[in-house]
Amino acid sequence: MKGVILAGGTGSRLYPLTKVTNKHLLPVYNKPMIYYPLETLINAGIKDIMIVSGRGHAGHFLELLGSGVDFGVHFTYEIQEQAGGIAQALYLAKDFVDGDNVTVILGDNIFQDNVKDDVKNFKTGAKIFLKEVPDAHRFGVAELKGKKVIGIEEKPKVPKTNFAVTGLYIYDSEVFDVIRTLKPSGRGELEITDVNNYYVNKGAMEYTVLEGFWSDAGTFESLLRAGMLVRQSMQRDLLKEYTEILDSVQEY
Repeated sequence: MKGVILAGGTGSRLYPLTKVTNKHLLPVYNKPMIYYPLETLINAGIKDIMIVSGRGHAGHFLELLGSGVDFGVHFTYEIQEQAGGIAQALYLAKDFVDGDNVTVILGDNIFQDNVKDDVKNFKTGAKIFLKEVPDAHRFGVAELKGKKVIGIEEKPKVPKTNFAVTGLYIYDSEVFDVIRTLKPSGRGELEITDVNNYYVNKGAMEYTVLEGFWSDAGTFESLLRAGMLVRQSMQRDLLKEYTEILDSVQEY
């Protein structure tokens, strides 16, 4: 299993912060944003990771992350020369993936869940990760039947479910053949929703519903929210650890 982090885009919604660096290197509480998707992949047992970035401030990734030795993994870097959509950015990893399965994560998405079992047990087809949200109309929304996804609707006015499609996906190597057949959408991009719908129509799309928090960090509001969620999660972990220590002392 290979891992790909898609960290392109201009970060225009976070200007002027992104005037001096890539948005994926901005801080989310106590770490650069890119650390969170990296940790998601590394905690899932993935050791070979490609980072796809845009041209702006691309060298900053190398300065921060290096070869990956500090993380116990290996990094490869690729440049998306111009904005062409998530699917187009993923296609740049074709030679890197080299016929293997691939876990793909958007560089501004932060996940609390550990997806190690999903990665370990994946065989073929595709898998998306869903989160139940109160404002599903803002996202791509999955329609479910048993363990299969039977439809994905992009930002529906009246959602059929409350399960939003997050920025974390697992694909088999066929994904690159699928991307090659795509035509640009109305906004001139190759859409990841079209990739996902190919697997849906094929009956090969599975899903996992996330239990922990999920947030993107691509706007000022979501960047602030993501930092607060990370802080709250760390505080809960510290409280749990303190309680366990206190319980063990009392038992002694």
